[in-house]
Amino acid sequence: MRIVKLTKETTKNLLEELLQRSPNSYGEYESRVNEIIENVRAKRDEAVFDYTKRFDGAQICAENILVTKDEIQKAYEQVDPSLLKVIRVALVNIRSFHEKQRQQSWFASEENGILLGQKITPLKTAGVYVPGGKAVYPSSVLMNIVPAKVAGVDRIIMTTPPDQNGDVCPSTLVAAKEAGADEIYKVGGAQAIAAMAFGTQSIPQVDKIVGPGNIYVALAKKAVFGYVSIDSIAGPSEILVLADETANPVYAAADLLSQAEHDEMASAILITTSMELAQKVSKETDRFLEKLSRKQIIQKSLDRYGYILVAESMDEAIQAANEIASEHLEILTKDPFETMTKIRNAGAIFVGPYSSEPLGDYFAGPNHVLPTNGTARFFSALSVDDFIKKSSIISYSREALEPVYKDIVQFAQSEQLTAHANSIKVRFEDK
Repeated sequence: MRIVKLTKETTKNLLEELLQRSPNSYGEYESRVNEIIENVRAKRDEAVFDYTKRFDGAQICAENILVTKDEIQKAYEQVDPSLLKVIRVALVNIRSFHEKQRQQSWFASEENGILLGQKITPLKTAGVYVPGGKAVYPSSVLMNIVPAKVAGVDRIIMTTPPDQNGDVCPSTLVAAKEAGADEIYKVGGAQAIAAMAFGTQSIPQVDKIVGPGNIYVALAKKAVFGYVSIDSIAGPSEILVLADETANPVYAAADLLSQAEHDEMASAILITTSMELAQKVSKETDRFLEKLSRKQIIQKSLDRYGYILVAESMDEAIQAANEIASEHLEILTKDPFETMTKIRNAGAIFVGPYSSEPLGDYFAGPNHVLPTNGTARFFSALSVDDFIKKSSIISYSREALEPVYKDIVQFAQSEQLTAHANSIKVRFEDK
């Protein structure tokens, strides 16, 4: 991996380079995506079936688009029992974590007849998109369905592309069943996003769409936002390891490569105060690379978006980490919890040498659907909050309103909104 001295200029250049990976930078694909969306919106099932035949090679129709109970049962027979056991243990951890995020409605009343509050209501329908083909991630199935289930969403549907035979990956089906999906439909790509956003004869319209996907899926989610809610417009995966001279270079190198293997546009960055550690980590990445199965993908990722940045001080390193606002941030320092208190921007923070990033991907419980491309500055991980609405409750008695109604009238009149003022004033015209 390349080793670069950390300066304001190198940080600025790095940020510009990383932002080029954002789906917002892929304008040339937008016209194709918009065409698909408009076609599905107009022709509904007909368009969905046509695109599934064109892109996935599968003959899907109204009779077989919905995954049946028999297909799910067959999937259970095909999945390794040991994998099923791991899925179930992970599911317990994920559900337990998200149950702690539940919010309750609350109300506060006063003796003069004022009642204020906040009513929590789960979304009625949520749609979960799951990639197919080469990308098979049952862990993402769990991470997207569980918070919706915990939030109390009435109906959770899932869409995922079929193979040429019209089948869905068994581990995907098993994970969806275990997590609590109500229906699973065999459709992928931008056409699946459009179908969930606007509804077809076979696929219901949803209130929110969540889940990862390729550039077409990301741009489709961006295009339908406003008609429905979405979780985020996710970019390629990224990891930033923050380390000092006490860090184990073997651990740091292994963790950097764990994200670089996702795809050629993934980002892996080490920021350290130790040149010696930087050099050791670079050598270890080369050593690991020789024996990893996705060597070519990792190498391209490191060549384009892999960096080791050497800082003068830990404060400088932390400042750079906050500016980069990485999806995953690992802290390998002498006092990692003290360092953690200074981190402002990160999707998920992994503290200490035995908190490797894949622990969060699969098992610990916190959600692995995280903000990318610097959006950790203002976005959070997918959570139960994403599947609820908050309605304000306002109730005043006449006795509570009377002492303040003239203040409200004055405020409204100052904005020249006389109908607003009148709406309050008429209630006291007999005074």
